[in-house]
Amino acid sequence: MRNLNFYEKYSRTFRDNPLFSRFLVVFAVSGGGLVAYSEANTQTGAKIDDLPVADSQKKRVVVLGTGWAGTSFLKNLKNPSYEVQVISPRNYFAFTPLLPSVTVGTVEARSVVEPIRNIVKKKNVDVNYWEAECYRIDAKNKKVYCRTSQGDKEEFAVDYDYLVVAMGARVNTFNTPGVEENCHYLKEVEDAQKIRRTVIDCFEKASLPNLSVEEKKRVLQFVVVGGGPTGVEFAAELHDFVSEDLVKLYPSVKDLVKITLLEATDHILNMFDKRITAFAEQKFHRDGIDLRTGEMVVKVSDKEMSTKVIKTGEISTIPYGMAVWSTGIATRPVVMDFMKQIGQANRRVLATDEWLRVEGTNSIYALGDCATINQRKVMEDISAIFKKADKDNSGTLTVKEFQEALDDICDRYPQVQLYLNNKQMSSLVDLLKESKGDVVKESIELNVEEFKSALSQVDSQMKNLPATAQVAAQQGSYLADCFNRMEECTNKPEGPLRFRESGRHRFRPFRYKHLGQFAPLGGEQTAAQLPGDWVSIGHSSQWLWYSVYASKQVSWRTRSLVVSDWMRRFIFGRDSSQI
Repeated sequence: MRNLNFYEKYSRTFRDNPLFSRFLVVFAVSGGGLVAYSEANTQTGAKIDDLPVADSQKKRVVVLGTGWAGTSFLKNLKNPSYEVQVISPRNYFAFTPLLPSVTVGTVEARSVVEPIRNIVKKKNVDVNYWEAECYRIDAKNKKVYCRTSQGDKEEFAVDYDYLVVAMGARVNTFNTPGVEENCHYLKEVEDAQKIRRTVIDCFEKASLPNLSVEEKKRVLQFVVVGGGPTGVEFAAELHDFVSEDLVKLYPSVKDLVKITLLEATDHILNMFDKRITAFAEQKFHRDGIDLRTGEMVVKVSDKEMSTKVIKTGEISTIPYGMAVWSTGIATRPVVMDFMKQIGQANRRVLATDEWLRVEGTNSIYALGDCATINQRKVMEDISAIFKKADKDNSGTLTVKEFQEALDDICDRYPQVQLYLNNKQMSSLVDLLKESKGDVVKESIELNVEEFKSALSQVDSQMKNLPATAQVAAQQGSYLADCFNRMEECTNKPEGPLRFRESGRHRFRPFRYKHLGQFAPLGGEQTAAQLPGDWVSIGHSSQWLWYSVYASKQVSWRTRSLVVSDWMRRFIFGRDSSQI
């Protein structure tokens, strides 16, 4: 009894005093000894259990979604002058980069999720959560219409002053017949759990005595459609699960297993460095994974799928026992309906400006996979830029005048700096000098037509941001910072010049900072591509992956669970139970 009381006191101490959790450290041991550490959130504040009563003194912020973007916004919002209402059918945040590990039991499902109420309960901001799904956004009347997730699916409306749309995206099937009925997806925790059960079901079925050899081969044929990071990592995890664990439990069928990876383009991992792509393809061939590039799926039935070789048009069929579809994302119906309301019906994805505000609205913001930033082109504002920089209204632009406007131009139009970097120019003055020929720097003067000619190729550097967790998390953090300093920056704007109007923008535009990306390839080998064109492939990168992913967990609870799952797998292997 005394031991039990000690345990209760010890446990209560860590729950009630998050400060103590700072002393926990996650060690990922490699050649040099990597240490991953993340400080716990020690803020205290409002309870969220009770339904909110509207506070006329506070602006109501409605957040739709609890994914990377929505959760990052909630974690970083610190201004108590807002009343926040979170609405999502999912009452937890899921660490989606580890979903391929969940499919094979390397990591347990509950280890990668954190209840959203746990994340916001200690914040000094009024935050409430409702488990419901938004089915319509009424931008004109500032309302969102929702449907509860339980029971009779009751409907209700919520008013807002600011709306943050962070609903993510759905799987893109490209209208391929049979995909929705016969394929597994890998976007949610529930998807990973279904895949795990199906894999074990296939092995159990193939072990039955009444099946022919051909039927057993079909049941143990696993097809992954999509050669992006998710598809590649799942194929690698599945190969490790089969070769390290299942062959020992199902020795009679171990030679019948086949894993096929289909990719419509010529190579897998197209967004990575070519060195990583080549290594990944070579490793999959060595591991016996059937890699078929340049081949697309045209139809899926319950036991086989039809594919077409893009270059030749040749049609073939692949029998399968389980198929996983991982080919990209598409806009959700509720967002598509909203886009029609605001005049974006012709777009494929919701467009925002550089401050993440939805184009055509004043108080609606969109983050993450459900939106894209519509970066304004320099050539659309070139005359206004010239006029603003030409302070003496002489009709020509001198070096001095241009230098004074240079920071604002680069801040407002990031493609300008990208263009200079690619051209290996130190400043826009070098670009102007190039357009005027070999003249003395101080003597450069450009009229408006020459200025247009000098910057005519700048917009070629514009690129859409990738739909990744890293982008969504940075957008959520950025928008929260804007909300935290809304009043301050309204009174004292800190953004770039408004070239078409007077004054400055309230905030600096959002800028994505790429921190690198990983591609686990199985066999305790990972490819890492970090800033500065630094590429590392092998076992050392795997330990870096362990360290980074442990440190990026949203809480110490999930961090400790994930690390303990990794240790359990090293000692005991993966679990093959149908649970």
